[in-house]
Amino acid sequence: MPEAANDRLFSVQARHLDSHHARTVSERTFEAAAVAYVEDLHALGEEDEISVIVRDVASGHEHCFRIDVGTGDAAPCG
Repeated sequence: MPEAANDRLFSVQARHLDSHHARTVSERTFEAAAVAYVEDLHALGEEDEISVIVRDVASGHEHCFRIDVGTGDAAPCG
């Protein structure tokens, strides 16, 4: 259940992993969900950057983001 009134549930997974590695994250935005996933699962590897797929659980809408592991900066996948 979302923690705050404006939070939504997102399913987030690293792009290079299968969907069974997805985590449900409660955040306000797609970007915040992507960063929260990377922060929680920092031990995914030693990469400087990781790509994640974020899906809004309610609508099914998806976005892909590249996350800089060091800074937490998020940018759309290219």
